[in-house]
Amino acid sequence: MELAINTSKLTTKSQATIPEKIRKILGVSPGDSVAFEVNENKKVIIRKAAPIDFEFAKAIEGTLSEWSSKNDEEAYRDL
Repeated sequence: MELAINTSKLTTKSQATIPEKIRKILGVSPGDSVAFEVNENKKVIIRKAAPIDFEFAKAIEGTLSEWSSKNDEEAYRDL
């Protein structure tokens, strides 16, 4: 795989443009979705999102409210 390092500046809405060279490598076009993965070293991997990504997110959506109480927010806010 070709090594490509490009930069992009965040807008005031915290949005960034994916540089053209990176879009071509990923095979993404306007309207496509991308997935972001963060590893244990806080390195971010961006890739073209697959239909399974949406199915997985929908499948676990109902389980993600387990820790969303006011007490949990207070307890874990500084992590």
